[in-house]
Amino acid sequence: MFVTPTVLVLGIFLLVPVLMAAWVSLSDWTGRGSPFAGSVQFVGAKNYGDVLGGQGLGARDFGTAVRNNLYYVLLVVPLQTALALALAVLISRRGLRGRGFFRTAFYFPSVTSSVAITVLWLFLFSASGAVNRVLSFLSINGPNWFQDPRGVLHLLFGVVGVDQAPAALGSPGLFGISGWEWLAGPSVAMSAFILMAVFTTSGTFMLLFIAALQNLSDEVDEAAMVDGANAWQRFWFVTLPQLRPTLFTVLTLGLIGTWQVFDQIYTGTQGGPAKTTLTPAYLSYEAAFNNQQWGRGAAIAFVLFAIIVVLTLLQRWVMAERGDRPARARRRPRREVQP
Repeated sequence: MFVTPTVLVLGIFLLVPVLMAAWVSLSDWTGRGSPFAGSVQFVGAKNYGDVLGGQGLGARDFGTAVRNNLYYVLLVVPLQTALALALAVLISRRGLRGRGFFRTAFYFPSVTSSVAITVLWLFLFSASGAVNRVLSFLSINGPNWFQDPRGVLHLLFGVVGVDQAPAALGSPGLFGISGWEWLAGPSVAMSAFILMAVFTTSGTFMLLFIAALQNLSDEVDEAAMVDGANAWQRFWFVTLPQLRPTLFTVLTLGLIGTWQVFDQIYTGTQGGPAKTTLTPAYLSYEAAFNNQQWGRGAAIAFVLFAIIVVLTLLQRWVMAERGDRPARARRRPRREVQP
């Protein structure tokens, strides 16, 4: 009886829209009228096939978006987690003065509008912005960040003389994208977004780590100190294992948030230059709202949902302790002992 109101609210505002979106992903609805009208035809998995298995522009754009977002996730999640943990450890030191000031200062970018931060970033990383001005003092010619589609890994390959795709990586592969394109790395424009994401999200995760550090007992750390462990050994072998639940929460939230990046792309580059900042979330919006391909947009959204769920479960399995894993994975055949 007490849970019924919550169940009704979740059913009306969460379950029903999800079911409607699932129907839209299986239909040819164009956004006009009701998606349940008689003129809307059931097309089955055609929208999913165009995105996942097709050879056209839709499949290639989706592959490009997945590649861009994959590099975004691989760089943002570790960097923001490491920075948040480092800031939390520094602020939690007993001898530090002005803890409240530093805590507020580091958390302030997280509560600032992402649109405002993106606009600020566009000024900072413009061709004549403050970042390139600082680089000029070091005799470095900074790029026009948000207009540079070159991949960072391709630039590094060029330093060692590899400017063209090898024969084995030149043919089209997954989603019609060659292996050389998959190895391009994040573009220069996407690298600026990566720096912005680390800058704006580390403060939130820092608070989670601070709360976890404050709940740890000092007795274990003192015992390790008595046994002769130095500061790094105490952190790595004593403190960090106790932060496993918080670390899992931070990594999970970071993984979900980085795969859903949209507002920064919409405000900043809208997928450019040369689609090197295109993400699945923005591609879903563009297909539905700009191109009126609502079925394809919904299909991209559900594929993105599946990617997030699979990666989250994989991360949960990797980070789970041995005692928390299913008994079937630990079960071994017993040998019969002869009397």
